[in-house]
Amino acid sequence: MLEKNKVTRDLLLLKELMALLEKKEVIEPVILDMSKTRLLTDYFIICTANSNIHMKSLRDDIVDFFNEKGKEIIYFDQGEGYDWLLIDAGDIVVHIFTKTAREFYDIEHLWIDAERVVF
Repeated sequence: MLEKNKVTRDLLLLKELMALLEKKEVIEPVILDMSKTRLLTDYFIICTANSNIHMKSLRDDIVDFFNEKGKEIIYFDQGEGYDWLLIDAGDIVVHIFTKTAREFYDIEHLWIDAERVVF
């Protein structure tokens, strides 16, 4: 179970990140609360990019956002031409998909029991 102060900090960070993603015109962003699962993360952010250039731009902006907030990034895909990019900041993991890959992997359905966070 997450501590109340940590939850509040995380939600503020997620809200700021969602504002950035909406400004960058991501397609269908979703936040899943993963804290009650066996995974070692608290939140998934899932979104779709409209092109490879858009995907790269989103990745770079999200990495910059985490760096500016002092959030350590454990791993992020640095290449280009992927159908699925991952940015792992420990308790927040961002998944950026192409439309086709998001439909194929359908991780929202895989984690159907995870609560959705809505602002």
